[in-house]
Amino acid sequence: MRELIILRGVLLIGIMAGFLVFPFNVMSATLDGVVKGRDGKPVKDAVIYAVAADGSTHGRTKQQEAVMDQVNKEFVPYVLPVQVGTAVRFPNKDNIRHHVYSISPAKRFELPLYKGTPSSPVVFDKPGAVVLGCNIHDWMAAYIYVVETPYFATTGKDGSAAIHDLPQGEYEVLVWHPLQKERSETTGKRVNLSEKGSRVDFVIELKPDWRPRRTPSTGGGGGGYY
Repeated sequence: MRELIILRGVLLIGIMAGFLVFPFNVMSATLDGVVKGRDGKPVKDAVIYAVAADGSTHGRTKQQEAVMDQVNKEFVPYVLPVQVGTAVRFPNKDNIRHHVYSISPAKRFELPLYKGTPSSPVVFDKPGAVVLGCNIHDWMAAYIYVVETPYFATTGKDGSAAIHDLPQGEYEVLVWHPLQKERSETTGKRVNLSEKGSRVDFVIELKPDWRPRRTPSTGGGGGGYY
């Protein structure tokens, strides 16, 4: 009994002094986001991300690794958001070779012609948009958007996305899309996230989606480059 009283006293002192932090005391909620174009249609593949007003990440585990696939001569997904410092693997699931590269300022790299999965991932250590291409297939294009927060999600066909388990508090919520027409890369809104959650709606103007035409499939596959 005496030991229990002492333990309770220590815990109380620690909490009052701010020495002890209990993760289960941090109340979390969901932030819902919806992105539409000027025409009112939902926007797919937009990245919605939230930055805490105090700059903290509330102890959330940092993203370690992500995957940008290559399937049927296309990058999958079209837009991949990752946190700064994330290692991204580029498996090639086709039976032909791909040559992946980027000349974007946020990350310049090159993976020469290969099949399978390169032994070493590519670490994305600067924030910003990274445009991906394939030297062999001109129509192959995708984007990795590198953010400095662990709170992000990508919109689906209905233009919606949800970021779960955000600690309650004040956030700046931003949206990014590769075809966004505004001069600024992002559009931000201030949100005070409560226990009931919050919803943010964005309307963005998009440029025409112009991409090189895909080469018709020969249907046989094989071991060639195309």
